[in-house]
Amino acid sequence: MRSPIPDYLLEVLDACGADAGAVADYIPELAAADPDRFGICVATVDGAVYAAGDADVEFTIQSMSKPFTYALALADRGVDEMDERVGVEPSGEAFNEISLDPETGRPRNAMINAGALLTHSLVDGEDADARSQRVLAGFSRFAGRDLVVDEDASSSEFASAHRNLGMAHLLKASGVLECDPVDVVEGYTRQCSITVSCRDLAMMAATLANAGTHPLTHERLLSRPVVRQVMSVMMTCGMYDAAGDWMTDVGIPAKSGVSGGVIGALPGQVGIAVFSPRLDTHGSSVRGVRVFERLSGDMGMHLMDVAQEGRSALRGSYVSEGEDPVTVYEMQGDLRFAGAETVVRAIAAADHSTTRVALDLTRVYRLHDVGRRMLLECVRRLELDGRDVLVIDPERTLPPAGSADGGLHVVDSLDEFVAAGEAPGPATG
Repeated sequence: MRSPIPDYLLEVLDACGADAGAVADYIPELAAADPDRFGICVATVDGAVYAAGDADVEFTIQSMSKPFTYALALADRGVDEMDERVGVEPSGEAFNEISLDPETGRPRNAMINAGALLTHSLVDGEDADARSQRVLAGFSRFAGRDLVVDEDASSSEFASAHRNLGMAHLLKASGVLECDPVDVVEGYTRQCSITVSCRDLAMMAATLANAGTHPLTHERLLSRPVVRQVMSVMMTCGMYDAAGDWMTDVGIPAKSGVSGGVIGALPGQVGIAVFSPRLDTHGSSVRGVRVFERLSGDMGMHLMDVAQEGRSALRGSYVSEGEDPVTVYEMQGDLRFAGAETVVRAIAAADHSTTRVALDLTRVYRLHDVGRRMLLECVRRLELDGRDVLVIDPERTLPPAGSADGGLHVVDSLDEFVAAGEAPGPATG
């Protein structure tokens, strides 16, 4: 069976593909971007990756670099020292506002440019080149592959970096920046000019969502306290002066960039990246914001709607004994997108030796709408593949409300599947 998730992502792109907004025009390299590019990638915390559209097109990371440089500086300096140097309060202002604490001179947070410049200077390195190499190497480990700097984009952006240079000199004058201001701006510009794709960004975000452990390499890249700090600041400050609307409407820790990307990391579940160069008045991708709103609504991803980690949803699978065996998938717990995805993935990857497949929802105590829709689509696709699908569902949680059994073959127990005297084999998972 082919997984329905890529098809769903294509539907989301089609539904969110209006042409509002405009590409960033104050940086020549960004002004030349193709405004019609549109891609999405979703990476789970256990390494599954789903993509649609222009997910492999490369672009410069821009301000989406800020959470990851903040993570590196936190790892190098420690949370306490970073809190003394860079604040964690939302500024309520645009990304390029000169926003410093009037008493201490420290930037409001690490997501606005003033804070990002100071944060870059606090990454370990004996000089500017060493700091830049540390950032590039760290980003490459987050992405799981070697990344590079777009030198043309870096030169183009540095040539027009007058406001950032002004901020850096102000930070130096305030006594909070110890390095040479020009070196810091040049290093920060190179940081923003690292090229990535949606696939890279989704894996980087999934590393945050997975408490600092890379989903594919299984390497622990960040400690849990560092990840908690980064995710908290992303949630409150990552979308700048639209952070409040983002928190209430989407509820996913996120960061945007003026190249047209938006990343989100949902703890314990997924990393998400969307790319579309047309921007809104806040400097965020118009279509990227729409996609996140759609995903949050469809998949129950709002952070305040707390669920267990998705990997625990599939309790196990087995083949019953007897002349007419059944492949049974046992589910449990609170079933929403991440949980349903693990079930769908297991079914899609299986080479079924039986003509009958059973979905056992006996231990599912809550089935969210997204989980219901994913399982129903799974049933439909299994039937198209010629399987006889049975649902063990004594509480009738899977059929949509008001539809009786909704055309499903629903029974109360495994005994109704298996002839008298036959017993299932042990569950595995």
